Amino acid sequence: MKKLISPLDLTTQEIDELLALADRIIEDPQAFAHKCDGKILATLFFEPSTRTRLSFESAMLSLGGKVLGFSSANSSSAAKGESVADTVRTVECYADIIAMRHPKEGAATVAASKVDCPLINAGDGGHQHPTQTLTDLLTIHRLKGHLDNLTVGLCGDLKFGRTVHSLIRAMMRYENIKFVLVSPKELQVPDYIRDDLVRSGYEFEEVERLEDAIGKMDILYMTRVQRERFFNEEDYIRLRDSYILDNEKMKLAKEDMIVMHPLPRVNEISVEVDDDPRAAYFRQAKFGRFVRMALILKMLEVE
Repeated sequence: MKKLISPLDLTTQEIDELLALADRIIEDPQAFAHKCDGKILATLFFEPSTRTRLSFESAMLSLGGKVLGFSSANSSSAAKGESVADTVRTVECYADIIAMRHPKEGAATVAASKVDCPLINAGDGGHQHPTQTLTDLLTIHRLKGHLDNLTVGLCGDLKFGRTVHSLIRAMMRYENIKFVLVSPKELQVPDYIRDDLVRSGYEFEEVERLEDAIGKMDILYMTRVQRERFFNEEDYIRLRDSYILDNEKMKLAKEDMIVMHPLPRVNEISVEVDDDPRAAYFRQAKFGRFVRMALILKMLEVE
């Protein structure tokens, strides 16, 4: 595996192998502490990120490797007008593997076509975010014990949220998955996702009120309404507070439901929920480091 642009680039077997390797790393991190000695990861982040960038850097450092890169387009030659293709071809001269985030959909595909070294899409616009999907799958696997026979609720911005699109498509590979899609009409899942669900025969329902559906869910995946994905500020202000998870809503949920969120949150999960044992989003962020460690090992073929 030399390039990872979409979660669909991975077979179910490859995903299972990555999750199994991540399990091994979690159980015995010292056994992997020098697997990437002498290797360099370049993190090319053309838009801001905290968790994704730092978890990639932490992952490589935890494997004994080194990291170089930039955290915004303004701190790279992109500010001078350099193309993504030229940037990645240059960086390939200095690194063994590249993780790239870009605000434009398809940028990672272009970049991957220009380099021979392994390249990981760390998020491109509202399109794909495969390592967040792997993080989500590892979280579900660790906390629920399986990836099948689950009712998965997704709430908030289902139109622009790349994490939502990637997770739905990944979970569609497993047996007996039901989806509950909670959003205002303006932020419902795109037609191509809905068409995929219909064509594949997966059971799903679309509702506007979280209270009406939370009791059915084994997993609740919350998302924020993202200002940067809106063209109209008035629409953003009108919709941003549509769905806020608090202790009152949590009373309606199953005792073993888990709450996930790709973070950062704004106010869509009240801080009072943080103390609920079902709140898994900070554990989810921690699992992100381990699954990225597994992915780096696989892509560099040093596992």
